[in-house]
Amino acid sequence: MPQQVRKGEELHEERLKQFLINQNLISDLHSPLDVVQFSNGYSNLTYLLQIEDKEWVLRRPPFGAIKRGHDMGREYKVLSNLQKEFSKSPKAYTYTEDLDILGAPFYIMEKMEGIILNYKEALKRKIDAPTFQTIASSWLDTYIELHQVDYKAAGLEDLGRPEGYVSRQVTNWGKQYLKAATMEIPEAHQVMEWMETNQPQQYNHCLIHNDYKYDNIVFANDQFTEVNAVLDWEMCTLGDPLMDLGTSIAYWTMPSDNDAIKMILASPTLLEGNPTRSEVVQMYAQKSGQPIQHLVFYYVFGLFKIAVIVQQIFYRYNKGLTNDPKFAQLDQMANLLIQMAWGAIQRKKID
Repeated sequence: MPQQVRKGEELHEERLKQFLINQNLISDLHSPLDVVQFSNGYSNLTYLLQIEDKEWVLRRPPFGAIKRGHDMGREYKVLSNLQKEFSKSPKAYTYTEDLDILGAPFYIMEKMEGIILNYKEALKRKIDAPTFQTIASSWLDTYIELHQVDYKAAGLEDLGRPEGYVSRQVTNWGKQYLKAATMEIPEAHQVMEWMETNQPQQYNHCLIHNDYKYDNIVFANDQFTEVNAVLDWEMCTLGDPLMDLGTSIAYWTMPSDNDAIKMILASPTLLEGNPTRSEVVQMYAQKSGQPIQHLVFYYVFGLFKIAVIVQQIFYRYNKGLTNDPKFAQLDQMANLLIQMAWGAIQRKKID
């Protein structure tokens, strides 16, 4: 749910309203503007703008973030083009790189109506086990629909370079970890070495989301049979769909996982009725018709990537570039994720 804007992350309302007028989104500079902030997530900042009986969503990079990984222009391009081939993407209305408005590039998109299912929302709704079976199935059907998008018809052929994708990902995420590290974790180096040696050499490619999880989709209603929208497209690219799946199952916390991980990565997947990680993979293979090999690699890569993302956020927090208190323990979260990755390598299992 949106909340009051965090201190230090306010928007300059007069300049923003002038921009909205210039883009023909509102008509009167004196119209009252109500701004609240979505608190979920650890990456791009997301605001709800309410003005003239209209609602817009504004996305901008975190304060103190480097452009890599927070490219608003790229995200706007994806959404602007994707509507033609994938109706479950929000409509994007306008984008600007004019730093004089908010101090960073940003774009405006439609507000999607429906239910976003994070852990607290799932508990509040008291969702039973049979309903979670429906939720998992709808979530997975939409995932496969996304992976089957004709990205060439959508004009997104230049979004990424599928050739060599897996190798580049292993190398680049390793470099990013080393750049953001704030403590010595021997297992991190072991995981990086293992991924370098055990990565698949042949794989398919398609449009991939790279952050596909329960709380990044919007269900149409409490029947959970229909998905209205997929959110948070900042890491979308062309690549191996199983790299995408690996990230999703890395987020798929289970009751048997470490208590600290369950606390930090609290997800509706912890609740009764959800399939296990292995069952999710089996369902994906069955529904998509794609056989899945190198499963431990994809899961380990997903855990490591999430570890790097949260470590990068902690690095900014540690440097005083952001002051959100929920970032204070993210270095410990990164450590736990790396330990999970190393444990999966040793067990040769994802559950």
